[in-house]
Amino acid sequence: MSGIQSYISSNKQRFIDELIELLKIPSISADSAYEKQTIQTAEVIKTSLEKAGCDHVEICETDGFPIVYGDKIIDPKLPTVLVYGHYDVQPPDPLDLWHSPPFEPVIKNTDLHPEGAIFARGACDDKGQMYMHVKALEYMTSHGELPCNVKFMIEGEEEVGSVNLSHFVKANREKLKNDVILISDTGMIAKDVPSITTGLRGLSYVEVEVTGPNRDLHSGLYGGAVANPINVLTKMIASLHDENNHITIPGFYDKVENLSDAERAEMAKAPFSLEDYKKALDIDAVYGEEGYTTNERNSIRPTLDVNGIWGGYTGEGAKTVIASKAFAKISMRLVPNQDWEEITQLFKIHFESIAPAGVRVKVSPHHGGQGYVTPIDSIGYKAAAKAYEQTFGKTPIPQRSGGSIPIVSLFEQELKSKTILMGFGLDSDAIHSPNEHFGIWNYLKGIETIPYFYKYFTELKQ
Repeated sequence: MSGIQSYISSNKQRFIDELIELLKIPSISADSAYEKQTIQTAEVIKTSLEKAGCDHVEICETDGFPIVYGDKIIDPKLPTVLVYGHYDVQPPDPLDLWHSPPFEPVIKNTDLHPEGAIFARGACDDKGQMYMHVKALEYMTSHGELPCNVKFMIEGEEEVGSVNLSHFVKANREKLKNDVILISDTGMIAKDVPSITTGLRGLSYVEVEVTGPNRDLHSGLYGGAVANPINVLTKMIASLHDENNHITIPGFYDKVENLSDAERAEMAKAPFSLEDYKKALDIDAVYGEEGYTTNERNSIRPTLDVNGIWGGYTGEGAKTVIASKAFAKISMRLVPNQDWEEITQLFKIHFESIAPAGVRVKVSPHHGGQGYVTPIDSIGYKAAAKAYEQTFGKTPIPQRSGGSIPIVSLFEQELKSKTILMGFGLDSDAIHSPNEHFGIWNYLKGIETIPYFYKYFTELKQ
C-alpha cells in the first residue's frame, strides 16, 4: 500500500470532479418526481464500478429502485468483503435555507475544512462516503494490491426504508456470501480523533392523522364548540413526554438496554465540548431525558421526535378556519433489544387511546429497523482499527451512533456476517439538513484508509 498517498495526490482533482458530477444528479428516492434521475444514478454507479476494476457489474431490478451489484473474485479461497452503500439522498427541503443550490455542488473553505468541503445534498450521506470505496478499489486493482475478494451492493432506497433491499438479500444469500460487511455511512468524532461506530439505534417511523369535522369550519362560528384537530394533535404529542422528557408510552422502556456505570464511563472518555456543541447549533442550552449526558441521550437512549406537522391554512395572510384534519410524522430511535415492530404497535395503541371524544385518529406505520451492536474483539473491528492507526497515527475510539441503518441487523440475520462501520464524516456535515457537505480531506482520507482494511482483514483472517 506504499503508493496509495502518491496515487491520491496524482488523481485528487479527478476524484473530486467525479464526485461532483455524481452529486449533481437529484436521486431523491422519496419523491416520485425524481424517479428518472434516481435510476440514472444507478447507471452511473455501474459504470464507475466497471472502471474501478470489478469484473462483473449488473443492475438488479426491484419493485422500486434498482440495486447495483458488482464483484471482483480473485480467488474463492480468499476472504470476501461485501461493501454496502446507497446512492439515493434525502429531499433537500427547505430550499430557502441552502446557501447554494443543493444539486449544484460547490467547494467552500470553512474553519473545520480549510482545504475545502463539497456542499451538496448527498455529499456525505452517502454518495461521498460510498464513492470512497469505488476509488479505493480503483487503486487496489490498478496496482495489483487487492488482497482478497470484494463485492459491492449499492442500493437506491436507504432513505425510504430499504424494503426492496430486504427482499433482494433474502433471495440472493449465496450471491452475497461474504466474510465481513463494510459500510461508510457514519462519522467519526473529529478529523484528529478517528472512531469506529460500534452501535446503531433502531427506528420506528409513523404518520398520524387526526380528523374532526367533515370540512374546514369558520373559526368564529364554530370555534370553542367543536374539537380542533390541530389543537388536539399538539396536546396529544405533548403528552408523549413527561416533565423529565421520559417517553410516556406504556411498555416503551421494557426492553431498553441499560449500560453499566463502567460502560458509561468509557463512553465519557471521548472528547466532547458541550460549549462547542451549543455554539455549533446556535443554542443556549441542551435538552433531553433527565439523568443522561448529551452524548448518552443521542446514542444509548431511545427517543421520540416529531419530524413534521401540518394542517389548516399556512399560506400568506390570514384565513380563519378550524381545519378538518391535522397530521404529523413521528420517528422513534430505538436502542438494542427494542423491536421496532413491537414499538410501532405500542405507539399505535397508546396514541389511539389518548384521543379525546370528537376526533378520530389514524396511525400509519412507514418503515423501521432494529438496532445493532458489533463486538470490538472481532477480526473485522481489529482490521479497521489497524487501518486507522496506519493512516491517522492514532488508535480509533469505539463509539455508538445515534443514527440508524436498519439493514445492518438484516445483514447479520440473513448473511450471518458482522458489519464494520468505517465512517469519515463529521457531526457538523449537516446530513439530512440544508447545506450538507463533506470535507475534501475526509473524502481523500477515506480513500487512503480503506485499502488498509482489506490488507489487515485478509492477514488476520488467514
